[in-house]
Amino acid sequence: MGDETPVVKRTARAVLLDGELAPDAVEMVLIKRTKPGAEPYWITPGGGVEPGVDGSVVEALHREVDEELGAKVTDVVPAFVDTVPHRAHPPGLKVQHFFVCRLASMDLSQRHGPEVEAPRGSYEVVRIPFSRAGLDSVKVVPESLRVYLRANIEGVQALLAHDLG
Repeated sequence: MGDETPVVKRTARAVLLDGELAPDAVEMVLIKRTKPGAEPYWITPGGGVEPGVDGSVVEALHREVDEELGAKVTDVVPAFVDTVPHRAHPPGLKVQHFFVCRLASMDLSQRHGPEVEAPRGSYEVVRIPFSRAGLDSVKVVPESLRVYLRANIEGVQALLAHDLG
């Protein structure tokens, strides 16, 4: 048991869906990140769980979505976990928790936090169709999330069904 790498960072990210759960009616809200000298990429809203600030991973999700989008979400359901090496200090693993959620409201004028106040590059809020063609139209990172979503469009939408429980 002594060979396990410690988890040193956890993040909460929103697979944020908007629209009626019907074919061709759902959009996914993403952030297009553009850094100087690099190709743009698209990420789900979210960020790090802050010890002493966030009481849980889900609380971190709500805080981050509020900061980055001025948004409120409902129907927060765990959907996917990605574990990757964390190269910053201390070294270890980063666990990214992805939750499918429904957009309740969004007011971009209410955005706040480091991404807005001291951005490194640009953070553009965009919507894409939540479909295989929509996912293929942008470079969603991490790649493991894009692959998971592309393979599970219908299943991810089913996580928001009224009869899930």
